[in-house]
Amino acid sequence: MIRCIAAIDENRGLATDDGIPWDLPTDKQYFRDQTREGIILMGMGTYREFQEPMHGRTNYVATSRTEPLRDGFVAVHDVPAFLAQHADETIQNIGGAGLFVSTLDFADELLLTQIQADFHCTKFFPEYTQDFTLIQESDPITENGVTFHFQTWRRVR
Repeated sequence: MIRCIAAIDENRGLATDDGIPWDLPTDKQYFRDQTREGIILMGMGTYREFQEPMHGRTNYVATSRTEPLRDGFVAVHDVPAFLAQHADETIQNIGGAGLFVSTLDFADELLLTQIQADFHCTKFFPEYTQDFTLIQESDPITENGVTFHFQTWRRVR
């Protein structure tokens, strides 16, 4: 299963040029809990935000660059081949925007934190509602003045 996990604002915004513009501790815990199992796949921009691999295991970085990565991170130069090679495992695609755009067609499930506000983001999650159906949604949560829900979307086959 290929799963994308992201928090997005009401315009599908993921981040500004300065990073994620909200601070939602409950969402951070949800993200950690949901990515505890499976293979972690991230783009180069997301890799730069991490000082060490998530959950103390190898994390994979989609990149066309040849520079060495820090310990615990492994470069993936052919993402479709990587996804096919690990087809029997759960792959947690944690973004960023470019990786979500290039891999959404492969995704089986989306775990989205839907934030009910516009943060004037400059990086966006791709349009998904025509290819996925909402199968689960939490009650609204308000934290630090921001209301959000956890949603699970499944690909329409």
